[in-house]
Amino acid sequence: MIGNIARASILAFVITAPTVGGASAATPYDGRWSLSIVTQRGACDTYNFPIDITNGNVTFPGLNKASGRVTSGGAVQVFVSAMGKSTSGSGKLSLCSSSGRWTGKAGEDRCSGTWTAQRA
Repeated sequence: MIGNIARASILAFVITAPTVGGASAATPYDGRWSLSIVTQRGACDTYNFPIDITNGNVTFPGLNKASGRVTSGGAVQVFVSAMGKSTSGSGKLSLCSSSGRWTGKAGEDRCSGTWTAQRA
């Protein structure tokens, strides 16, 4: 009897272990995206570069001070800081494209604009 309970407990632990402890699961937004940032106000530059989404985490290849997260519903928040410039943005992802707004600064200049991204 105790052996059956122990086996059932071990089996239950093995089945549920991958889903507990904060483990992230793949999202439908995972993959490489091509990001375009357009300045509408201020003297900031326009940028085009790749981003990666893995398990809902947004990363910017080559940038250490960058972070972001995509929710299961596609809402995205990001923050990037590099070479005296910083920006934060938010928006909404669909399965193939996305768009949103951003604000930031480059030195003393305050800037804002829009961004779009497509799956690469």
